[in-house]
Amino acid sequence: MLTERQRELFKIIVEEYIQTAKPVGSKSICERLNCSSATVRAEMSALEEIGLLEKTHISSGRIPSEKGYRYYVDNLMQPKELSGEDMLKLQCIMDNKSLALTDVISKSMEIIAEMTNYTAIVLGQSSKDNLVSKVEVIPIDDEKLVAIVVTDKGHVEHRNLYLEGKVSSVDIAKTVELINKLILGTPISEVSSFLEFQVKPIISNYVERHEILYNAFYNAFNDFANTNHVNMAGRVNMLKQPEFSDADRIREIVSKFEDKDIVNTIKEEGNGINIYIGSENHFDDDVTVIRTKYVIDGEEGTIALIGPKRMDYDRVIALLNYINDNINK
Repeated sequence: MLTERQRELFKIIVEEYIQTAKPVGSKSICERLNCSSATVRAEMSALEEIGLLEKTHISSGRIPSEKGYRYYVDNLMQPKELSGEDMLKLQCIMDNKSLALTDVISKSMEIIAEMTNYTAIVLGQSSKDNLVSKVEVIPIDDEKLVAIVVTDKGHVEHRNLYLEGKVSSVDIAKTVELINKLILGTPISEVSSFLEFQVKPIISNYVERHEILYNAFYNAFNDFANTNHVNMAGRVNMLKQPEFSDADRIREIVSKFEDKDIVNTIKEEGNGINIYIGSENHFDDDVTVIRTKYVIDGEEGTIALIGPKRMDYDRVIALLNYINDNINK
């Protein structure tokens, strides 16, 4: 149990370190607490002994430990009031009636990533419950196409199609026309089956090199049905943090953002806004993940911010609360 002075001193250290990324010494605290350096040093030593502070090798100052951040979040932190500027930026997106709600979320998180210098992730539900509304194809070269799939819930996804041989633009157009006719309104999870039993038996009647195109579309839709939608903003923001100046750590963090399996561990199952500090998250021991679940028209997803453990917790909580409050209106 901390004394009132220890609580106040500890809160000062955490919030100063969050802002400066520099170990906090006794001199910067004395005037604010109106006590001697000896008293402050003694209290800092006491906080270090119980595991809330750590002493760095390069300074006599202290920094919060992982346990210390958890104590701060659970006992001392209060969400900030959003500034008028922050609120205005987000409200412009929220009030844009031309955007689907999923796009509102993604664009809002892009803005928050820019505001905070952290990495924002929107992890949507897989498309199993979406119905195919339209399929379009853009040729890239003789052996590569981009298939664009639009669903009834407003999702727009693209997949690269790699052809095992050259096919004519006429055959491509005929295949797309046939697919649109036969699978319109089909759940994404059932498209592969529809292709096999509805399209495959008749495609040879219309398309010369049908096997090449059929295989490409089948693989694309199978992948589409089993992949979560992931939007990421501010991927390189983590590299701006002084904690990640080491080249090996930079490569490790970047590789984790590229790994779909690791990113998918960010999915939030609980209610409210939840904070996972260091070893509490499955992403990386040196970061904090703050995430919350959203529900739109029965479809669930996760929004999250990833930053250093030295995260501006009170501001992040306020921003995510604002998003939650407005998308659930």
